[in-house]
Amino acid sequence: MSNYPVKTALVIGATGLIGKQIVQYLLSSPAYSEVRVLVRHSLGISNTKLKEIKYDFNNPDPAVVQGDDVFCCLGTTMKKAGSKEAFRKVDLEYPLQIARLAKQNGARQYLIVTAMGADSDSMFFYNQVKGDVQEELKSLQFSTLRIFQPSLLLGDRQDTRLGEKIGEGLAALFKPLMIGPLQKYRAIDSGKVARAMVELAQKPEAGVFVYESGELQKY
Repeated sequence: MSNYPVKTALVIGATGLIGKQIVQYLLSSPAYSEVRVLVRHSLGISNTKLKEIKYDFNNPDPAVVQGDDVFCCLGTTMKKAGSKEAFRKVDLEYPLQIARLAKQNGARQYLIVTAMGADSDSMFFYNQVKGDVQEELKSLQFSTLRIFQPSLLLGDRQDTRLGEKIGEGLAALFKPLMIGPLQKYRAIDSGKVARAMVELAQKPEAGVFVYESGELQKY
C-alpha cells in the first residue's frame, strides 16, 4: 500500500520539453490516481491514469480545470509568438487563467517553470514577463506555490532552435568552469527539472518556494 495521499494532477504545456517528461513521471508516480492534461491534440499515450481534455484557452471551460496539483510548463519564444502581445498571452495570461480557474475549483498547489533571471523590473522583456507571472501567481495565494527557475534547458526538442543549439554547445564547453557561485548558470537537463517538480510536489508544506537552477541540478 502506498504511503502517498492519492491526488489528481493537472498539466498544461504537456507537449513541451519539460511538460512531456512531467507527464511520464506523474503517470508512474503512486501519488496520483489521475493525470489530467489540457491539450489541443492527443499526446498519443495509452495509460489508464491519463485523461486528455481538449481545451481552448481563448474559449475556456472552467469545469474541466480541476486538479489537486497543477503543473504549468507553458512557454514560447518571441520568434514563434511573433509579437510581444502574443508572447505575453502564452507565458503570462494563459498560466494565470488556469491558475485562477483551478484555485476556484479547489486546487491547493501550483507549480510553474519560469526562468533564471525572472524579474518584473528586468530590462529584458522575456525576464519581465516571467517575473510578472510569478508576482501575479503569488497574489492568488495558493496554499503552496512552487516556482522553478532553470537556466538553459538541455533535451530533445521537437523544433530546432539555432540559438539554443549554439547555447548548448557553449554550455558544454564552459561547464568545467561553472563551479562555486557560477554553478547556477550551468545548462540543466530538462529531465532534472521535471523530476524535481514531481518530487517536490509531494512535500506537505505551505507557502511560496523558489528553486534556482543550481538547486535543481541535484535531481
